Amino acid sequence: MTIKRLLLLGLTLLAIMLSGLSLLNSWQKPQFQSRLELYQTNIILQAQAWQPEDSSDKNIQTIQESILGANPQMSATKQYKEASESVQTSLETTKKKLVKLQSSAPTPALSLSVEEKSLQKSIQQQQKLLAELDLRLGILQTQQQEIDNAIKTWSQLQQYSNINPKYQETAEVLSGMWSKPPRLFPKAEQLIQQNLDSWFRSTVLEKLYQLQQRQEALSSLKIAQQEAATQALLKLAIIATIPTLTALLGTIILIFLLLQRLFKGRESLLARNGDLVWSTPWNWEIIIQVFVLGFFLMGQLFIPELLSILPIPRGTGNARIEAFVVLVSYLLVAFGSLSVLYFSIRRFFPLPENWFRCKLFSNWFFWGLGGYCAALPIVVIVSLINQKLWQGQGGSNPLLQMALESRDNTALGIFFFTAAVAAPFFEEFLFRGFLLPSLTRYTSVWGAIFASSLLFAAAHLSLAEILPLTALGMVLGVVYTRSRNLLAPMLLHSLWNSGTLISLFLLGSNN
Repeated sequence: MTIKRLLLLGLTLLAIMLSGLSLLNSWQKPQFQSRLELYQTNIILQAQAWQPEDSSDKNIQTIQESILGANPQMSATKQYKEASESVQTSLETTKKKLVKLQSSAPTPALSLSVEEKSLQKSIQQQQKLLAELDLRLGILQTQQQEIDNAIKTWSQLQQYSNINPKYQETAEVLSGMWSKPPRLFPKAEQLIQQNLDSWFRSTVLEKLYQLQQRQEALSSLKIAQQEAATQALLKLAIIATIPTLTALLGTIILIFLLLQRLFKGRESLLARNGDLVWSTPWNWEIIIQVFVLGFFLMGQLFIPELLSILPIPRGTGNARIEAFVVLVSYLLVAFGSLSVLYFSIRRFFPLPENWFRCKLFSNWFFWGLGGYCAALPIVVIVSLINQKLWQGQGGSNPLLQMALESRDNTALGIFFFTAAVAAPFFEEFLFRGFLLPSLTRYTSVWGAIFASSLLFAAAHLSLAEILPLTALGMVLGVVYTRSRNLLAPMLLHSLWNSGTLISLFLLGSNN
């Protein structure tokens, strides 16, 4: 075995170890989907306050009920209670894990280990989330006339240690407002405005103004509630209608393609180029070299270390800086990976026909658009199964959480460029343009599609995303192998990320 192969083997083991640790660390992290569902629940709560001009019109009431559900407050109470219990369980598990790690150390360490820092950061995040959930859960319980349960929820929150005092102060204000007799605090309105949002804020302010007998403020609040409810209904219509219609169209496309495959056989669109492999001039060493050195180690070791020594302000809470750092790190990983790819295969130039093909004047647009529609019902079904398996745990892409919570249009624009332009170009060039065709030297086209999709999913370093992203990767692979044009999966990937970000923007702007 040559020195190069030994070095490549060592780097491969290092990449597997780093990736494995990242995947294991995602085990205790909450799924992004759980937060997303809570945001959507908040919009539903906001929309329920909408009152039509003709309140006796039963058709409008029926439509409103079909969108919001029969009892949105009761459903929201149950959902927030389950979320709180889930985070509490996860928090206790993480604390036990940290205690076990600290007790296993033979001597006090001079500096915290990477795993210890990660656990402590996870505990802080979970404590913050638990406090936010319990504040809102108590408000929902008051609307279900569960006043005692609400005060108990807020009392427990005040006993939490190592959380921001603003949550404990807000819980004390809420407990006082719903006590008998009510107790009002001087900073009540300020704390409510700062630490609550959307329906929760307006509900508590309404109670406060009633207790203070401020009729003018109450009237202004009612007008603002109606305007917010109208906007919330519009957002719900967009979020629900467009994906539903797209999924319906995708289902029709899938049925058509399957029937065509059944009756036309090898002349069908699904069979087109289905068995046509690429002429691959390099071997498995080049494939491993590109992905281990150019992708995994570049993304997990070299670029993070480079960024750590750069004078970039961190922990400021500035959305623009966070978005810029994400973009720069992604572009550096892409540049490094594509550079390794270029220097690895340049001795094989000129490449055989069809490699990295991007032909502008062809049918790539219809393949990309049709593939997006077809991917939606497939990934939705897989995601529903996936949620049952992971029960809200398993982690998710941190970029989605940043985009959801960002209130800055410039930051959102940078996030959008990263996810809808940079990511589709780079990831499709690497996974579909290079990896999938390279694997056809060793397996069938379908085998190459599956293997490249699985690696594509694992590269996102989130256990909970492996099944949905593998399903999406397989659709991307089918679109590429049938169209033989990288522009098609790039378009599909861009549409997918764009649709996700637009939904996040609508959900996150509900404050």
